[in-house]
Amino acid sequence: MSDRIVILTGAGISAESGLGTFRDEGGLWAQHRIEDVATPEGFARDPALVHDFYNARRAQAAAAKPNAAHKAIARLEAEHPGEVLIVTQNVDALHEAAGSRNVLHMHGALSRALCHACAHRWQAPEAMQPDDPCPACKAPATRPDVVWFGEIPYHMDEIEEALSRATLFAAIGTSGNVYPAAGFVTAARQLGIPTIEFNLDPSETSPLFDERRLGRASQTVPDWTRTLGS
Repeated sequence: MSDRIVILTGAGISAESGLGTFRDEGGLWAQHRIEDVATPEGFARDPALVHDFYNARRAQAAAAKPNAAHKAIARLEAEHPGEVLIVTQNVDALHEAAGSRNVLHMHGALSRALCHACAHRWQAPEAMQPDDPCPACKAPATRPDVVWFGEIPYHMDEIEEALSRATLFAAIGTSGNVYPAAGFVTAARQLGIPTIEFNLDPSETSPLFDERRLGRASQTVPDWTRTLGS
């Protein structure tokens, strides 16, 4: 049986590429309440504010470059004799920019737009406005195709199936307090799958992992992937 590695990535892996996390001081998230820009209720109250916020995030993400951790994962995916699946909580495209192809965006993507009237999806322009018409139904119901708090993440059936077949589960740059992703390590443990965490500091779920490597992902992740390769 070939190795099947499932890698969960969070905001910490993209932070070294200049994309802020919820906790960064002075960044985009620090300027807004999560309830105002990352919930369906916030969008209903002030769609213009939400669009402005995600337009700024989209511009930041477009200017960012993949770092050594993204590139190491892409090399692992390309060179590993088994399967490598990247499940990311991030809405940027840095994994793809690094060369990864087997990526599931469980929280959606900044590069995509969604019609909340008919559920049509399309490539997002650089900037979106509340009255932008849907290309399919023409309703002025455009929103970012990202999963907000209170909504169900994408690809959950596929992720759960991949975890059930995994021979190794790794989490990189995740806080361990956003579900359902925070529960993946528990699911892996229950199945007897070895687990490893990479973070700057211990996360909420650190005690559940078999192994922990603390430090910058751009250093710890390439070291780990080289070990797997050897």
